[in-house]
Amino acid sequence: MTIAGVPAVHAAGLHKSFGKVHAVRGLDLTVQQGEVVAFLGPNGAGKTTTIDMILGLSAPDKGEVAVFGHTPRAAIARGQVAAVMQTGGLLRDISVRETVQLTAAMFDSSRPVNEVLTRAGILDIADRKVEKCSGGQQQRLRFAMALVSDPGLLILDEPTTGMDVAGRRDFWSAIRADASRGRTVIFATHYLEEADAYADRIVLVRQGAIVADGTAAQVKNLASGRTVRATLPPEDRDLLAGLPPAAKVDYDAGRLTVRTADSDSVVRYLLNTTGAHDLEVVANNLEEAFVALTADEPGTEAARHAFEGDRV
Repeated sequence: MTIAGVPAVHAAGLHKSFGKVHAVRGLDLTVQQGEVVAFLGPNGAGKTTTIDMILGLSAPDKGEVAVFGHTPRAAIARGQVAAVMQTGGLLRDISVRETVQLTAAMFDSSRPVNEVLTRAGILDIADRKVEKCSGGQQQRLRFAMALVSDPGLLILDEPTTGMDVAGRRDFWSAIRADASRGRTVIFATHYLEEADAYADRIVLVRQGAIVADGTAAQVKNLASGRTVRATLPPEDRDLLAGLPPAAKVDYDAGRLTVRTADSDSVVRYLLNTTGAHDLEVVANNLEEAFVALTADEPGTEAARHAFEGDRV
């Protein structure tokens, strides 16, 4: 049972180190009941370490975490918290239904097995052995297991891995329906379009600290400027040295991409000085904001390609 008005998660001044690695640095995070929050960041940003502290799997070196006003372990013991992790947690030689029944037996009070199988979209494969399930079906099974205790807080780590497009859409429809009934959801994903489409709020983490926190629109606005794209003849590539100052310039197979705070000057230069054509100017999307706000240095490609498997 949850208490109205008490945050689902309240973390204050969290610090966590592993030897010389300072994984989380003074992180503050409050998540209200019923929010759907995307918790994003590149490899090594501290996402997993923070989630582990919220789940009571590790203790902060400094700071405190409360879940519905209780310690994480107390909240979990009350059945108020459940998690859907990317891997593990399944016995391969029993059926889908038996897996959920086994999970239900761990709680004093649980939802009916058929109900959670239906909500997870796997009632039709209830008698299938886990080892015969696809990766997406196994993720749905983990979701069903998490729903058994009817938790107030659901934490998802790459929840749609292995699902096809239709499966991902159905999964998020179920999550949004749960949130409309008051369930709180915190999820990490490398599918940025999922965060953009389904999160009420996006929290970006870099080097153990929060660098952006707001709606998708607010986070996009933090990454100022626009992106100019054009087709540029290879013989004009040397002329790029004369471009007005830009945050990042990419040229690949004849296609030019320039991220800049002064798109007008870039467009004028390209049209007047080079043979560029097929120009387009677009505002930053969530991916652009992610790269701009979490890259270690302006212009690095690290953040773009590191958005998977954060284990720090």
